[in-house]
Formats: sequence, structure tokens, C-alpha cells
Amino acid sequence: MYQIVPVAPGEQQTAGGAGGSPLKKKLAHEGRPLVMAAVLGCVLVLASVVAWCYYSASLRKAQLLKAELLDLNKDGFIIHNQAGAVIFSMTFRSGTLDLDSCSKEGNILSCSRSDSGKLNFFIQTVRLKDTVMCYRVRWEELQNKYLVEHAMAYNDSHWYGGAETATQYWPVKIQGEEEPQPFITSDIYSNRNAFGGILERYWLSSNATAIKINDSVPFHLGWSEKDRTLRFQARYQDSPFRPPEGQPALPELSYRVCVGSDVTSIHKYMVRRYFPKPVKVPSPEVFKQPLWSTWALHKTAVTQEKLLRYASDITKHGFTCSHLELDDRYTADYGEFDFDPQKFPNASGMFDRLREEGFQVSLWTHPFINYDSINFGVAVEKGLFVREPSGELPALVRWWNGIGGILDFTNPEAREWYSSHLHMLKQRYNVTSFKFDAGETSYLPRQFSTLVPLSDPSTFTRRYTEMAIPFSERAELRVGYQSQNISCFFRIIDRDSVWGYELGLKSIIPTVLTISILGYQFVLPDMIGGNAYPNRTTDGKNGLPDRELYIRWLELSAFMPAMQFSIPPWAYDNEVVQIAQKFTELHENLVAPRVLELAGEVLDTGDPIIRPLWWIANDDEAAYKIDSQFLIGDDLMVAPVLQPGKQERDIYLPAGRWKSYKGEHFDKGPMYLTDYPVDLDEIAYFTWVH
Repeated sequence: MYQIVPVAPGEQQTAGGAGGSPLKKKLAHEGRPLVMAAVLGCVLVLASVVAWCYYSASLRKAQLLKAELLDLNKDGFIIHNQAGAVIFSMTFRSGTLDLDSCSKEGNILSCSRSDSGKLNFFIQTVRLKDTVMCYRVRWEELQNKYLVEHAMAYNDSHWYGGAETATQYWPVKIQGEEEPQPFITSDIYSNRNAFGGILERYWLSSNATAIKINDSVPFHLGWSEKDRTLRFQARYQDSPFRPPEGQPALPELSYRVCVGSDVTSIHKYMVRRYFPKPVKVPSPEVFKQPLWSTWALHKTAVTQEKLLRYASDITKHGFTCSHLELDDRYTADYGEFDFDPQKFPNASGMFDRLREEGFQVSLWTHPFINYDSINFGVAVEKGLFVREPSGELPALVRWWNGIGGILDFTNPEAREWYSSHLHMLKQRYNVTSFKFDAGETSYLPRQFSTLVPLSDPSTFTRRYTEMAIPFSERAELRVGYQSQNISCFFRIIDRDSVWGYELGLKSIIPTVLTISILGYQFVLPDMIGGNAYPNRTTDGKNGLPDRELYIRWLELSAFMPAMQFSIPPWAYDNEVVQIAQKFTELHENLVAPRVLELAGEVLDTGDPIIRPLWWIANDDEAAYKIDSQFLIGDDLMVAPVLQPGKQERDIYLPAGRWKSYKGEHFDKGPMYLTDYPVDLDEIAYFTWVH
């Protein structure tokens, strides 16, 4: 066959020549798209290969940046539970990772660069048992950088732990925007926005996750209500933390996050693994019988005559006494270790008489020596004080009773000098023990030096708590940092005689629960009714706390590990005396035996004596938010009245069978008992029926 190709008018037909035949021209013209299509096809194939290679590399990188249940990206990491839900998330606020510098070897994910230079970053996955997975995280700057900061999101969960605070909430409540501050022990009675005298770098979540910041970190804590985050920061600049001697001031933020099957079991795991435990149970007598302090009643005006009358009144009104606590001020000057002869003209005779009447006595002590004390010159000469940064002069500090030096408890000579004076008092007067006051790092000067340099200022608190060890049977401390193995009573900071959450009655349960979660179980909840300080007392008469407040405070204290009176019930009327007798007997007969049994278990487990409701109901959302009820062990639940003018309250009963103190049975829980009647001389409590 042949093809007839039409020719357009005027088109010349030739058999040869430069233009070629029309057929060839047509074929050449139609061949161009085919070539272009072939080239385009090659390009597409090549692009597909590149895309596949890139996808494969991305897939490998994505797999590389995964550990068990953890996903890492340049801005942070998240942890899932077995069901795939996000239960923990951390954002890197101070820098982003260069993912090209990351590698994975075994169970360790590591990266060597960030957007600002070299670093040592890793996440190590450690499966410790079937139900617990832990992640060790470390971000260490290797070039001059001011700080490292990570922000932990709340993830719609409830968090507990951290520190005693002046306004204490349970669970932790994030309010406002707070730049990271040094996480060190402070006196929150005088500085109500600081972190308290008992603190640990540990938090626990209702999502069954826990985080513990490493001891080596120069740790600062802030928060953001807007972002719903806790801000964890490591820095040395503008900070009381110091790098270890001979090491550069390069910040390092390291911590471990552990995930468990439920909040109670992950907490038990963390406490057993990371917290020291007490080595013995303190005096059973202090758990059974109230101790009586002179402080709220007499303040610094205490005398020999007043102390003897106080002891006589305790006996006259039919109360028992584990020991009397002679508080501030029995010495002539602060920093002395004997009695002011004007206020205590016959101290030896006073102690003999008290002993004959069946009273043991403990004495107040503190780490300060005021400049007008005869011991100030002695301590300067012996080099016993914390010093100025130069190390030559003692650093003067201001505390609530004046100006003086503070003993350097990193110095063995200072420890021995202080301890020998306490032992001398004990032997001379047969003193039973001591109330160790202060000890917070907020009483160290801003710039200071100690014989043994302190990388972490709160180590000073730890060293001070060690001074209580020889007297621990009945000793009392108000500070604690890595001090859970000091087997004495830990007192929460002074309370005001008010109802609310700021150092008032409502703050007691959240504070006791918080320090219990931090591993401090032998809790002294401060004086019944508060301290009756002027201008910090609700509607009291004659300088006394409000009568109803005092009664409700007394009832709550009866269900705490130990009871402490100062303002006596007979300062009010006979009805208050009768209520106090009823509750001190209830404490001794019902509460103390249970508490002592649990105290023995603390030595092995570290588990709280005073427990939150979620301890036995960790799949119950309501139990995570209740801050006005608590458990003693697993089977005694307490619901005090904490509101003025109320003789009823709402009570939450977790699932199980409960029997009320009135004999009622409830076995269809969980349930709310609304407006449950509780008379002024009652506290609602329920026992678990097995």
C-alpha cells in the first residue's frame, strides 16, 4: 500500500534536495513528541527511584528515632501506652536536635549535634520488668551554652509530688506563668512563693508515669498555665548551683521517665528503687500519745514557772503526754546551749520535778549563732561558720530572730562542736531529744563558701538533717532533701490559724499526702489550731484560734501519724476539753496501732502511711482529684469537716464495701454521700469490710 499525501497549493514537490521529502518531514515532526515522552518517562522513573530511596531513608530514620513506645523528633519526644495513647510528652525548649547526627545502637538512641552546636544527647530504654519501662534521658551541652530546658506537658493527667508549698493543692495546680527558679529548700512561712523545706526532684502522674530528675542537674523549675507545662531547666548562670570542682560550667539536664501499668504500682517501683528508707521506727510513744509544745501558747515568753504550770495542767485535765517540747526561747542569747538563769533559775530542779511527774522534755535547737552570743567569737576562731565567697570571713545571715552566723555542716569540726553541745544538754538535764528548726538553704547567703563545696545548695539541708540521727527516737525536723533515711519525725511548716489552703486547715491533707509521696512517712502535722500568730488568725478571741477551727483541726490531727498540742483545750471550755479527750483516746486506741503497723512496713517498702484515695482506686477519675479525704493504709478512710459553720459534708466512697463509724454499711460504690451529717464533736471515718 502506498499513502497519498495531499500537497497544499504552492508547495513544490521535488525528488531530492535540502528539504527532504514531505513524508520524511512529517515523520520527523511527529517523532519529536515521542522523544520528549521518552525523556519525560526516564525523568519520571528516575524521580520515582529517588522518591523511593528518600522514602526508604525516611522510613529507616523514622524507625531509627523510635524506641519501645517512644517517638523522638527534633523538638522533643512522646511516650505511648500499649493502647497507643500518648501518656507523656516532653518538648525541647532550648534547642532542636539535628536528626542527621542521630544514630541507634541497641537500646540507646543518641545524637551529637543540635541547632546550636555539639552536644551529648541520648535516650536509653530499660525494660526493668514486664510492667515497667524506663527511659534514661540526657541532654549535655558540649559548647558554651547558657541553659538546657525541657517542658513536660500535663497530657490531661493529674500530677503529684515535687515540694511542700505554702498554698498546697492535691493534685498539683499550675497557676500563672513562672520562669524557672532554683529548686532548693526554702522557708515558705516567710517566702510564700518559694519551694518548701521538704522537697524531692520527683513527680508522679495519674497516667502511670513518673519522672525523677538526676542529682547532678543544676535544677530549676518553672511552669506555664497557658501551655499546661512544667518547665525543667538546667543552668549555672544566675544560679546558686555550682559545677563540680574542676569541671566547666556546661549545663546538663538528665532524668528518667518510668511508665507502669497503674499509678500505685509505678510509685511503689520508684520508691523502692530510688528513695532511701528509714532504718528504724521512731518512738512508739510519740505515735500513741500527743506531744505538747510551749510555742503557740507562750512564744518566746516561756519561763520555768510557765513550763511547770503547763505540765501540771496537762495532768490535771486528764491528758497523756509523749513528751513536752520546750521551744524558743530558753537561752539568754541565740547560739548558746544552756538555760537563761533569769527565766529558768533552777533548770536542774525543774527537770527533776518534771521527771518525777512522768514528763520527758525535748528542747528547741537551730543552726544559727547570733553576733551578740558568747559563742559567736568561739565559732569564728574555730572556723565553724559558712563563709563569704573568699573563704576568709564568716557570712552574716538574717533569720527570724536576728543576725548571726550559720554553722557549716559540711565541716566535721562544726558538726562535732554542735553535736557535743547537744549531747552535753542531754546528759546534764536528761533531755529526751531536740526539735531541729530551720535548715533551709534560703538561710544561706546568696554568695557563700563551705568547707566542702556544694554543687547543690540543698545538700546543706541534707547535712543538717543528719545532726538529728543520734536523737532520732523523738527528734523533729522541718526540712528534708534526700533525707528519707533519717528515722525521725518530719514536721510540716508552721500553720496559720485559718481555714484555707494557704498554710491553713485545708492545706494539711494535701501537704501530708505530698511529702508522703516524696518518701517522708513519719509526719508531724504541726500544732493543733495553728500557731495563733497576730494578723494570721481567723476570728479568734483572746489571742486564740477560732473555737470551731480548733475543734475541726483537733479531729483531723487525731487521724494523723502523731498529734501535737500547744494551745491547750482548756484555754476554751469544758466541752472542748471533753472533745479533745475523746479524740486523743481514739487516736491512741484506733489510729496509733494501725499507724505503727504501717510504720514497720515503711522500713522495707517506703509506702505511705497516709495515702490518697487513688491508692486503692487507680481506675477511678474522681479519686485523683479528692484533697479532703485520705486513707490510713488501705482500709481506714477519713473525711474530716474542713469548712466553717458546717455539720455535714459530701463524702466519696471508692468501689468496695465500707462500714461507717456509725455502723452503716455501703457496698454499692463508688458513690457520693451528699450532705452526710457530721456533728461538731465527730469526724467521719469508714473501714473497709473484707
